[in-house]
Parts: sequence; C-alpha cells; structure tokens
Amino acid sequence: MHLDVQVLRDFYYRSQLGRAAQKGVRDRVVERWGDTRGLTLAGYGFAVPLLRPFLGTAERVIGLMPGPQGVMHWPADGANHSVLCDEARWPLANDSVDRLVVMHGLETSDHPLALLDEMHRVLSPQGRALVVVPSRGGLWARSDATPFGFGRPYSRGQMERLMAEAGFVCAAHTTALFFPPSSRRFWLRSARTLEKAGRNWGPDRLGGVLIVEAMRRDTATPRGLRVAERMPLRVLEGIPVSGAQPAWREAPTPSGETRPIPATNL
Repeated sequence: MHLDVQVLRDFYYRSQLGRAAQKGVRDRVVERWGDTRGLTLAGYGFAVPLLRPFLGTAERVIGLMPGPQGVMHWPADGANHSVLCDEARWPLANDSVDRLVVMHGLETSDHPLALLDEMHRVLSPQGRALVVVPSRGGLWARSDATPFGFGRPYSRGQMERLMAEAGFVCAAHTTALFFPPSSRRFWLRSARTLEKAGRNWGPDRLGGVLIVEAMRRDTATPRGLRVAERMPLRVLEGIPVSGAQPAWREAPTPSGETRPIPATNL
C-alpha cells in the first residue's frame, strides 16, 4: 500500500511533526555517509527529504518515486531531480550508484525481493545502501498519524534475513525518532533533546525507525574453498565415451567367415 505523494509532501514539508521527523532521520544519514563529493546518490520511495544536504556536493542526485505513489518536482527551488519509475525497473545503469537510500519504499512494496534485486543491480561494488523502515517495536509504527504507520514494520532480525536473501551484507544498523509521534508542542520542543539522548544512551528498541546499512555480498570475503582447493567428484562430470564393452565380437577368418572372440582378448 503506497501513500500518495501529496500526503508525503504535506507531512514532511508542511507539518511541524514531519519536519522534526525529517531532521531526525536525515542527521543519521549524513552521519553515516559523510563526504559525498564526486559520488552518485539515489533515493527510492519518498527519500528526497534525506537527500537535500547532498545537492551541492555530490556529482549526481536522483530521486526515484514508485508509480503507485506518484512523483513531484524536487527540489522546489531548483532543477528537477526526481523521476517516476517501476519498483523493479529503475532507469539507471548497472553498478551506477555509490550511495542509495530507501524510505517509504520497502515496507509498502508489493514485491520486496524484486525491489531489493533492483537495488542490488544498480549499486556499485563498493557502494552502500541505507534502508529506512518502521521499527516493529517502536511507537511510530503504531500510529496512523505519520507515514511510518503504514505498510509492514520490521525488526532487526527480519531485516537482516531479508537483506541476506537478496544478496546483501548488513554492515551496520541504527535507529532514529526516539520522540513520540505527537504534534503536541511539548514533544516537538523536546524532539532534539530526545534524539540526542536516544542516540547516545537509548536502546535500539525505543527508536521509531530502523536504519540498516548494507553492501552487496560480492564485496565480502568468500567463505568457500579457493578454486585450487576444490576437488569435485568425477562422477559428476559424466562419461564422454562409454566404457562398457560387449562380451565378444565377430572377427574375420581367412576364409571370410566370422568367429566370436572373447572379450579378454580384445
């Protein structure tokens, strides 16, 4: 179930709670990625609020928005960087993205493994992906007042198994949104303090969203034997020429007749 792009836009850009949530998650993304000069960045779902800090430094920034959600011009004050696409057919070349972030994409996807396969295809061998999903044990997944209350929430173990099945290695994980999903003035004023306290001392299960950092599995050290150490069974290679022989065969005689010859004399 995808939310409409106008609903997401109004939450993140026209409500105080949405702006506070945007900052809470975006600070974690900036913290994980650091310097992105010369890199290609992409975001899928409604990840454009997280990409704003990189517009002036990264070589290329692309906002991918799924068809059922809809697309909007982004950023509003500059040239458009967003594009409408199918969740399993992105208009990007293989190995072309250095940093990828997904928000409001995986939990609402009808085919999560197909989406992860597409992420695997476009991510460069040394690239990194951040997947932001509602935390199963957090308050934000239980409230319909925010976009994180829609779709399937995930636990850390569920995300690790899903990413491994799609060919990713989970390199790190963190959480964000330790303040409650409330528009009351007291909680909004306390949001920054609660985020800082949760980042430093709060247990992960109290965070409203789970952020998993993943890399393609082919960048990890292979766990199997080296090629030189492998000794496959020859029976699996097949037999190119049959080794079976008849018990006897016909041999010509001086008179032109044939006589049987035992197999031991062949």
